[in-house]
Amino acid sequence: MAVWLTESSKVIVQGMTGAEGSKHTRRMLAAGTNVVGGVNPRKAGQQVDFDGTKLPVFASVAEAIDQTGADTSVIFVPPAGTKSAAIEAIDAQIPLAVVITEGVPVHDTAAFWAHAQGGKTRIIGPNCPGIASPGKSNAGIIPADITGPGKIGLVSKSGTLTYQMMYELRDIGFSTCIGIGGDPVIGTTHIDALAAFEADPETAAIVMIGEIGGDAEERAADFIRASVRKPVVGYIAGFTAPPGKTMGHAGAIISGSAGTADAKKAALEAAGVRVGKTPTETANLMRDLVNSL
Repeated sequence: MAVWLTESSKVIVQGMTGAEGSKHTRRMLAAGTNVVGGVNPRKAGQQVDFDGTKLPVFASVAEAIDQTGADTSVIFVPPAGTKSAAIEAIDAQIPLAVVITEGVPVHDTAAFWAHAQGGKTRIIGPNCPGIASPGKSNAGIIPADITGPGKIGLVSKSGTLTYQMMYELRDIGFSTCIGIGGDPVIGTTHIDALAAFEADPETAAIVMIGEIGGDAEERAADFIRASVRKPVVGYIAGFTAPPGKTMGHAGAIISGSAGTADAKKAALEAAGVRVGKTPTETANLMRDLVNSL
């Protein structure tokens, strides 16, 4: 089983005819993703040939859903147009919108996140690598050939650390890997993903990757203590960051001792999470854990 993205998911790409959208549509198709079309109102009615697979271009997300039954949209629209693209997907009530775009103004993200509240659309991102259920479907930019299907769930703020953890644990494999992004305002959170993995009968254990700054990991630790019975292994990027520095993602802002790697490690360990000091150590902790199940 997979979380939110399965082999039956029907994917459209907002921005499919652009450089990034086109490149990654081709990669998603090669990974076996059921991409059913794209959206670009200026090129509606055209077809785009991806190595023999011809995909239609629709004028709107609503039209794409009506014509194809799409349930997932991957958004590769440039930052200035991302808010409009996300709101269009939300208004069309698509169940899952994966916002890959980097550099979206925080005010814009806050606006479309607020617009989604109470609706039917789950947002992943922005500034994220997307979501992949190995062997089933891949929506975004996560490499499809670095791991296989298995029983670990992965949620991560960092794109590159998502890839590294997938590769390090390729001998076990993953149910679903979710890159939530590291911006100050995001759609799906660590807690959302943890709850989904907890409810998935075929996810046996969870890897959670966070980073310095903010309090998302501390809040996730509280949720794990209260609501997660499956074993969780964690890693916090930024153990070697100089004190008082802002590092990496826009969300990685430290205030005093709050938001440091050590503070997050302590909160997670107090909730029963084993925390590695390096990605490789974290992978080894997970491997030992899975072998003991």
